[in-house]
Amino acid sequence: MQASTITLITLVLYQLALLGIGFWAKSRTHSMADFFLGGRTLGPWVSALSYSASSSSAWVLLGLSGFFYITGTMALWILPGVWLGYVVVWLVIGPVLRQASEKYDLITLTDFLVLGVSGKLKSVIQIIAALLILFCFSLYVASQFQGAGKAFSSAFDLSMTTAVMIGAGVVLLYTWVGGFWAVSVTDAMQAGFMVIVALILAILAVIELGSPIAVFTAATGSETTMPAAGIATIGFVLGCLGIGIGPLGQPQLLTRLMALRSVADIRSGFTIAITWSVVIFSSMAVLGLSARSLLGTDTAPETVFFALSQSLLPAALAGIVLAAVLSAIMSTADSLLLAAGSAAAHDMGLARRFAGKELLISQMVTLAVSVIAVVLTLMVPASIFSRVLFAWSAMGAAFGPVVLLRALNRPPSGIGVLLSMLTGFFLTIWFYLLPNAPGDVLERVAPFVIAFLLAFFLRQRD
Repeated sequence: MQASTITLITLVLYQLALLGIGFWAKSRTHSMADFFLGGRTLGPWVSALSYSASSSSAWVLLGLSGFFYITGTMALWILPGVWLGYVVVWLVIGPVLRQASEKYDLITLTDFLVLGVSGKLKSVIQIIAALLILFCFSLYVASQFQGAGKAFSSAFDLSMTTAVMIGAGVVLLYTWVGGFWAVSVTDAMQAGFMVIVALILAILAVIELGSPIAVFTAATGSETTMPAAGIATIGFVLGCLGIGIGPLGQPQLLTRLMALRSVADIRSGFTIAITWSVVIFSSMAVLGLSARSLLGTDTAPETVFFALSQSLLPAALAGIVLAAVLSAIMSTADSLLLAAGSAAAHDMGLARRFAGKELLISQMVTLAVSVIAVVLTLMVPASIFSRVLFAWSAMGAAFGPVVLLRALNRPPSGIGVLLSMLTGFFLTIWFYLLPNAPGDVLERVAPFVIAFLLAFFLRQRD
């Protein structure tokens, strides 16, 4: 049996399993809280693994492996930044967010942002936050569809248009049917696939080169695109570390902590999530750093992962790996679409205006975001890595400072929330449009710091 046939069979069976989970989850969905938060009944395993898969899909498997491939060992500075982000989200923000979610019956992250704010200002903040989420998620979902399209094109004789439409259709269907439970359980499955595939490939790469030391020796000895010393290097390092700021403001991730069944599950969830993260990010580092020796220097960066799987594995097994990874790439899109739906239905107040049609509104919004993302994927192609990091940084700078200050019991005033949110978001756009600094330190760090200081000094009065 040909590898492409095995890949197709595996992919079809896997997608059928996802749809089955969606219909199973439908029986557990009876209210808006069920649809958007799973009724706050997630256990630590599902919560931690779905958090991990939602935060680390196409940009890690395709984008990050390619970044290590073209950058070399300097890219290792990303790892401590990412892992520090896990620590802050789970151990600092998590307990406060979960308690507030139950105490005040919060449905979305925006509800947490506007605690203590009332009147017209509260509505303004909620609407603006929803618009920012919809904008960023359109870009973010486009990167997932782009990754799926590249995976399809490497396995089948399909056009990018066909590949993207198939992936978008399946994700939309099980998100519509099962809501948060379907998204969380399928994402937990994706996390298992991702870590197994990444670890197997990393081990095979080390065996091929002879030892772990050989991986870093080969990468260090090769030419990279980054400077070796000076202010540029400092900027690059800070930019890499700044990636860890992003999770502090990601609605699709923080809702996983809001949905935990109890605060007591947070520590065990953190242990699961950080272990998963260490394994998969380390594996991507090994793959990217070893790729120059195993593949040469002519491989397109965002095809390194697939090229290595085809190089290191038998054709039949490479087909199974490709199918599993393709599903994992697409999994992040479901969390983004669900969060976009909650932003429109709940945060923009459409659910109140159209009582009884909350789920329909959410589904229509997810459809609209998917259509926009498909158009961006096909008409405005861009690097998966850069597109995700822009959306990641913009959301982190817009919402992260307020979330962190609330977790530290230093809540900003209503005007502080609004100004901090707008400052973080638009500064990220401004710095993004400027000529790139090494590591994009301005884009990833400066907006968050400025927005944080603004929110800190505009404190909520007791």
